[in-house]
Amino acid sequence: MEKNVEIICKALSAKKGVRIRVLNVRELTSIADNFILASTRNKKQSQAAADEVEEKLAQEGIHALRKEGYREGDWILLDFGDVIVHIFTDEERRRYDFDTLWQEAPAAEYHDTGESNEK
Repeated sequence: MEKNVEIICKALSAKKGVRIRVLNVRELTSIADNFILASTRNKKQSQAAADEVEEKLAQEGIHALRKEGYREGDWILLDFGDVIVHIFTDEERRRYDFDTLWQEAPAAEYHDTGESNEK
């Protein structure tokens, strides 16, 4: 797992992000190499997770090119160029169903032990 992807996943997990998946979309779209999906129970947790991701990457000198949905908190998108982070509340994740939409993408589940399992 790439260093920045690992940092993002750890940050999401630290703020109660669950069902963290890294989708390798490199061969499917030109907008990014990876999408990272995470779910939270509520808007406040989504905002806290987004804040943590931005803080941890800022420590590495990396800043989001674009941030959308933060104020609403149901679906927060953080665009870091080669990696786009999608933080959903559980309800929004079910509604948009990115897991099925991007099912052709090779995926890795992230677990807070720091390990991931390739699919």
